[in-house]
Amino acid sequence: MIILVVMFSHDLLAYLEDFLTQERKERFKTVLSKRTNFLTVAIEDVYQLHNTSAVIRSCDAFGIQTVHVVEDRFGKRLDKNIAMGAEQWVDVERYQTTAACIDRLKADGYQIVATTPHDESNKLPDFKLTTKTALFFGTEKEGLSPEVLGRADAFLTIPMAGFSESLNISVAASIILQDLTQRLRNSNLEWQLSEKEIVTKRFDWTKNSIKNVEGIMARYLAD
Repeated sequence: MIILVVMFSHDLLAYLEDFLTQERKERFKTVLSKRTNFLTVAIEDVYQLHNTSAVIRSCDAFGIQTVHVVEDRFGKRLDKNIAMGAEQWVDVERYQTTAACIDRLKADGYQIVATTPHDESNKLPDFKLTTKTALFFGTEKEGLSPEVLGRADAFLTIPMAGFSESLNISVAASIILQDLTQRLRNSNLEWQLSEKEIVTKRFDWTKNSIKNVEGIMARYLAD
């Protein structure tokens, strides 16, 4: 199979969008207006593959554009059936080591926030979201690695009133993301995607929505 590599252009985007319904195009614009990279999620070595997929689905639902997945010990754990197509709309960055993931995020200006039930220094209602933040979620049994805990800029926990000390990772991620994304959209922070990011995602999503898009783009370039 030959994969066609095409550089983005506004003319090509306009051409491809003619293959979409008006409703589809407007849907893309509406969703992208609520997307953010101000807040991102990192998943570290989660063994249960459906949990990784469920977190990605939650990221899509709450407007998180990019997810970072560390696959050091267990390899690729993304279940496309459970993600229910979310991987088409969310950018998934993969890393072989936790250190590489943290290095990348810190270089991009993110504070590292470790979600853990064992450190109550920042309970969710009291957490202040003032700068670009990467939320790290760990394995079901072991939690986050010493690498994350040692390099974290802050810790975050969900207050609970029962006997259980922790929640399933996908449940915890949903609770935290719903709270923080709602606060983010009600803030004065510059949380939205840049115009360049929006146009790039429109291009990617449009391509993902068209059957035989490689052939269509080849014909466009040949004309």
